[in-house]
Order: sequence, then structure tokens, then C-alpha cells
Amino acid sequence: MTNLWRAPHRGTLPVSATLTIPGSKSVTNRALILAALSDTPSTLRRPLHSRDSALMIAGLKTLGIGITEASNGDLTVNPAPLFGPALIDVGNAGTVMRFLPPVAAMAKGLIYFDGDTRSHERPLGPVIKALESLGVTIEHNDRYSLPMTINANGQLRGGTVEVDATLSSQFISALLLVAPATKEGITIKSVGNSLPSLPHIEMTIAMLREKGVEVITSDNQWTVKPAIMHGADLVIEPDLSNAAPFMGAAMICGGTVVIRDWPHKTTQPGDQLRNIFVQMGADIQFRGNDLVITGGPIHGIDIDLHDVGELTPTIAALCLFADSPSHLKGIAHLRTHETDRLAALATEFNALGGDVVEEPDALRINPKPLQGGIFHTYDDHRLATAGAMIGLRIDGIEVENIETTRKTLPDFPGVWNDLLSGNQ
Repeated sequence: MTNLWRAPHRGTLPVSATLTIPGSKSVTNRALILAALSDTPSTLRRPLHSRDSALMIAGLKTLGIGITEASNGDLTVNPAPLFGPALIDVGNAGTVMRFLPPVAAMAKGLIYFDGDTRSHERPLGPVIKALESLGVTIEHNDRYSLPMTINANGQLRGGTVEVDATLSSQFISALLLVAPATKEGITIKSVGNSLPSLPHIEMTIAMLREKGVEVITSDNQWTVKPAIMHGADLVIEPDLSNAAPFMGAAMICGGTVVIRDWPHKTTQPGDQLRNIFVQMGADIQFRGNDLVITGGPIHGIDIDLHDVGELTPTIAALCLFADSPSHLKGIAHLRTHETDRLAALATEFNALGGDVVEEPDALRINPKPLQGGIFHTYDDHRLATAGAMIGLRIDGIEVENIETTRKTLPDFPGVWNDLLSGNQ
């Protein structure tokens, strides 16, 4: 195994750094879809440039949308008629594999979807079934997963659909995003046992309303009426979930980390880090538009992360160094993410000497002395950043395939080294 990155070790030497976090992946990819379905061009300022956003841009361009990048990274999106034949590579990006099929259903022609091997295993059935119920012809060999081919006739009628979003809120957001561009609008009824990551649905609704779209919400039901969306000039917020490991560094090592331009009001689930990390012992304050986090003794936590499951790997890594046990629960849906995150975290933490008990929808973490070793990432960016965090305190951590962090951060190793060197 040669693709190993020696995680920088710092022990308890305090950190002191000010960082700018790249744009939000969730906001960037939603904004790209809405811009593509608008009637005039849009400009997206400070968008995220990562593998996931690059795949979304490539997919939209393949369908005929004009997207150009300025020298400063800003994107101009020029709407155009959607057409095939086209081949869309979704990689292993959940937003791409779930958001683009409804868009492709409004094109004219055959649209073929495929991606990384793991993408064939990730749930897509609720989106496929919803589109089929709206009259879209899809060839998927009765697997209701990738690869698949959409035979699009140039429009999506709309109507009422039932969606089981137990495994991902993205199934709901995928339909909400295209609903204004349909002929009749769409009413979505959630029929699953639970609905994870509700803040991401609220983010989608907020972005639709910013475009002037009427969204009617009730208990587990959303109605979006047809609307003409106009182009906009939009500044993308920093990705608050991607700030998590950098904030965690202040807690593991002590010291202070400043995150520039943290929004005072946002729909991003990552904003809940402020409250969670305070419960775990950090001091967090706003200094103007910047967020200042100062570390102290780390406390264990008993918390339901159902709505903010993407934060679990970072929180779990911190729990390894807490002064009491932790119970992270409500996170069964993480088993269908880039990897089975519950199994992966338990396996890798325990391989370093940890005491982590894996439950069907939870992790119990009992702090113990750890030792160095190889930290496998399973091609999961959030596993990779968790490994880097552990390496701050434990010498000899080698993270496999740190490049997987390009999924949401264009240069995580570089920003991590800037953090530790105090660069601003």
C-alpha cells in the first residue's frame, strides 16, 4: 500500500490560525440546478470547486447548459434547451446521481447515467420510481439503481408522487428543485419511516423561495407550483460542514481557530456545529463576521445526529479524546453514504486501539489510549479528514488516499498544513 499520507502530528501544541473555507457543496450544486432551469443567465460567486461540483457542472454541460468559469473561479450559467444523447458520469456524488435524473427527464433524447462502482450500490430507487410515476421511461433492468438510461421526451408533466426518503433527504430535494420547471408542478408526499437530514430539505426550499417560487409545506408533504425562475447573482456561503475538522483541531490541540465569513443566519446543517462543540467543551464566539473557536478539555456527548449525520465522523473523532464516553445515535442512514460510515468508523478507530461499539443506528465511543497505524478511508472524504484529526494527537497515523478529500475540498492537505503552520 503506497498511497499513504503521514498525518501531521502536533500533540498538545496549541494552534493559532485564521482560515477561509471554500464554498458549500450543497448550496453550489443546488444553485447550479436552479440556474440551469432559469430563463436568463446567472452568476455564482465563490462556488465550491471540487470533484462533486465538477461532476455536476460536467453533467449539466453534457445536457446543453452553458457554464463558463472566470479567472477568479466565479461561474456563469447560461440556460439552454436540454437534449441528448448524453452520457453523465455521477462519480460517487449523491447530489449528482439524485439531482440530475429529474433534470435529464426534461431533456429530449436518451440520457445514460453511470458512475463509480460504489454508486451502483447507493440507493436511487425512490427517485427512479417517482419519475416513472410521472410518466418518465427509464431502463434500469429492474435494479432501480445505476447504471440507467432515461428516454426523455422533452418535458416533465409533474403531478403527485410518494417518496420513501428514509435513506436520504436528497430524494425529496431532487424533485423539489425541478418542480417549478414542470408543466403542472409537483406535490411530494413523504411515506418513509423517517426523514433524515431535514435541514437539507429546508435549504432547498429556502433557495427556491429566493427565486420567487411558491412552496407550500405541511406534515411530510411539499407542493411546488410551476414558475418561471429568473437568473440571479448569488454569493455561495462557505461550507460549514467542511469547517468541522478545522474547528476540531482547536479542540484536540488547544488554541484558537478563526473561520472567516461564517454566516449569522443559514440553512446549512453545519451551523449546528456551534452548539454541539460548545456542549463538548469549546468556547465559540462571533467576532464580526468571523467565528472564533477556542479549545478546552473535550467532554463526551450523548446526542441524536439524525438531522446532521454528515457531521458524525468529525464528532466521533473528537469523542476519542473526550473525558467521558459518548453515544452518537440516529445515524443508521450513514450506512448508505460513500461507505457504511458506522462500520468504517468503528473498524478504523478500534484498529488504533479504540473502544467503539457499533449499534444498528449508533456508535458508542469509550475513550482509550490510541496508537499509530494505517487509517483506511474507503474512498470517503469524511473518513479521511477524521483520520487527519486523530493524527494531530496520535503520532504515526498514515491516512490512506487522502486525495479522496477532493470530493468536497480542493486541497485539504494544503489547508490542513496552513492551519498547523498558523498561516492566515
